[in-house]
Amino acid sequence: MTRFTRWTALTVAAALLTAGCGGSSDDDSDDDGRSGGTALDWGRCEASGDTPAPGEDWQCATLEVPLDWSKPDGSTIGLALIRARATGDDRLGSLLFNFGGPGGSGVSMMPSYAATAAELRERYDLVSFDPRGVAASEGVRCRDDESIQAAESSVDGTPDTPAEERAFLQDAADFGKGCRKTAGKLMAHVSTTDTARDMDRVRQALGDDRLNYFGISYGTELGGVYAHLFPEKVGRMTLDAVVDPSADTVGHAKNQARGFQTALDNYLRSTGRDPGQGSREITELLERIDSDPLPTSSGRELTQTLALTGIVLPLYSKTSWPVLTSALEAAEEGDGTELLALADGYNERDASGRYGTTTHSQRVISCLDDKQRPTLEETKRLLPEFEEISPVFGAFLGWDTAGWCHDWPVPGQFDTPEVSAPGSAPVLVVGNTGDPATPYEGARRMADELGEGVGVVLTWKGEGHGAYGSGSDCVDSTVNAYLLDGTVPEDGKVCS
Repeated sequence: MTRFTRWTALTVAAALLTAGCGGSSDDDSDDDGRSGGTALDWGRCEASGDTPAPGEDWQCATLEVPLDWSKPDGSTIGLALIRARATGDDRLGSLLFNFGGPGGSGVSMMPSYAATAAELRERYDLVSFDPRGVAASEGVRCRDDESIQAAESSVDGTPDTPAEERAFLQDAADFGKGCRKTAGKLMAHVSTTDTARDMDRVRQALGDDRLNYFGISYGTELGGVYAHLFPEKVGRMTLDAVVDPSADTVGHAKNQARGFQTALDNYLRSTGRDPGQGSREITELLERIDSDPLPTSSGRELTQTLALTGIVLPLYSKTSWPVLTSALEAAEEGDGTELLALADGYNERDASGRYGTTTHSQRVISCLDDKQRPTLEETKRLLPEFEEISPVFGAFLGWDTAGWCHDWPVPGQFDTPEVSAPGSAPVLVVGNTGDPATPYEGARRMADELGEGVGVVLTWKGEGHGAYGSGSDCVDSTVNAYLLDGTVPEDGKVCS
């Protein structure tokens, strides 16, 4: 099962290529660029698996932080960091990035994003990290590749019978048990709050008085939580593709149902089709695939859940819409190869059948964060509302609320994250009206919850997940002016 990851559009572009188609309670004193008495030892970055080492501009280091922040002198874990030094002479400090997920690797992502952030690099060291429980920072793997593929082919993400419901929930419970087995004690210490506290240690280790930060997608929630915990340490912070901090588990699922349906409607209009009729045709295609999975050139079958995942991926970026057209046309003709390739890209499955672990880490983090656990009966009562919101994506996202954290081994911590940040420096909140994964309304709600005089909204009337670096000179110049010169735009500025 795969929740639609709140992840940056650049990652989705890479997946398409792969597919071949309350205030601070821990006001730690700064220690002259040190953290916990240990300076960062920057050195050459090494290759990781099939990922080659980045170029000579990049340096890597490991920062030790407490496993349990309530026991700061207890056991520690290592956080993997990466940086490229500023290219100009007028250096402002470090700019820390989180690209989303939760569960995305900043260490692998940062070099790919450097071209987008080239102007920012003139005055900032570009820095990112793997949050706890992710990739090189004690990354979690909950099941092996063979088991993942078996679940993809046998578990229906929108169960239609009691037997399918039982298999759906049993798979969810088994996934949680696998996470518990591999993560151990770490499973109770990978919350967004834990990572926000880690970020303040990163700030100290980098030698910065304040945290300059660029959060994308889930990284906006992380940034908001940091601002709440450490408002006096916020420097220049930009949040792009904003997660709605007022939404609980069900609310997030409804938001995504609206967002992806809106993106699909816009895609259908771009092809000259009526959105209502086009959605009905896609729904009918998915129903046929549910009854009779499509063959593919690899010999694997395209199930309904994989087909839906394949449809989701190109909606993250308008430049990928032609890929969706080709895949849908092939599926209508009985060939699931292209949609399966898209689903594999989203699920981080390579040609040899190996899967990435972003969704493993995402689930461990989000299930520790989210207290809400809808039961099977509660979910069934919600399904008509989900299906009314989105005829294509509603059922899947509705069922996801029951299965994602079903029988999870550790309890969730909160219904919604606390992001109020009185006393913080201004935070630039960037919303895109066509964002499928983090709908635009979340930007205004984030700004409202950050507080008056803190949240400043910049709107882009565009398409895709995220605004900065997506083709709007207005957005890019406004964000750059804020991060580089401290120029805060008027709240409510619109870029079209």
